[in-house]
Amino acid sequence: MVRRTRNIRHAAVLAATVLLSAGLTPAAFAAGAPSTPGPDAAELSGFWTAARMTAARPGDTGPGDTGQDESMAARTTEPTVDGPRPGEVIPPSKSFDGIPQAGTFFWTDASGTGRTCSGSVVRSPGHNLVLSAGHCLKGYSGSSPKRHLAFVPQYHDGLTPFGIFPVQDNGVYVSQQYYDKGEHAGAAYDFGFAVTEANQDGQRLEDAAGGVELLTGSGYAHAPVRMIGYPGGAQKPLECLSKTTKWASDDSADPGTFERIACAGFVGGTSGGPMLVARPGGWGVIGVIGGYHTGGNTPQVSYSAYFGPATQALYQAATTGAPPAGPAS
Repeated sequence: MVRRTRNIRHAAVLAATVLLSAGLTPAAFAAGAPSTPGPDAAELSGFWTAARMTAARPGDTGPGDTGQDESMAARTTEPTVDGPRPGEVIPPSKSFDGIPQAGTFFWTDASGTGRTCSGSVVRSPGHNLVLSAGHCLKGYSGSSPKRHLAFVPQYHDGLTPFGIFPVQDNGVYVSQQYYDKGEHAGAAYDFGFAVTEANQDGQRLEDAAGGVELLTGSGYAHAPVRMIGYPGGAQKPLECLSKTTKWASDDSADPGTFERIACAGFVGGTSGGPMLVARPGGWGVIGVIGGYHTGGNTPQVSYSAYFGPATQALYQAATTGAPPAGPAS
């Protein structure tokens, strides 16, 4: 997600924003059987010090910065609209300490620089699954080096309240269509899953932090929607309450239909952050920041690939241990 960082004036928010900090408490999850700490857990806990985590930069800032091989120059047409419509009210975002089910990935790029991208814990049989954007995870599929890749639920202020969860070798699942088509032509497949190992205490991710329900085929229009993301360089995540609507692409380089949501301040690093709706006993996730223009070119409007059969199929592959897809050799 390439975001312009111009100053924006926050407009009045929906009255329902009182739901953001109170009133919708996810259900507690009973602890499952303890697991053996993954072989990388202790090493990554030592590597990802507070200083390294606070210095990490967004991993979705564009070509040349994260090893991504596509650019805005690849577009064949100029989009009519990617950002606020004239007179559109943009709900403000605010920083907070986060929720257990949302967090951020940390990894090091080829130069050794720390990078981040957002994600959320989704309920799964193995209690070990993270949902994010495909453009955040695609570099780690198959046998690619992990480069200290780990997920930290509810990271804030250099703290890891539930520990650090390494991503398994061959544990990153991104659709084959996304690899084959690329970030732009494959924008409708911009989602992915990462299978984690236990933390340094031997806890599985979902047992430690809980999880949200993956919702597929639920339509494009939802309200209210709680969006959470981790801006690169910030020490706390952002949250915003808004609504999603259907967006039909006007850019032939990024074809498809997507969910669109207006929320101020969602800059680089927030890619992969969840779009949540209230469910009985907790939260459901109906999208992640990504898709059209890898999430949007302005900090006021974000997008998500639609969660449909392809998302469900990828979830099934990740939860059954099927061989992950990868770039064509």
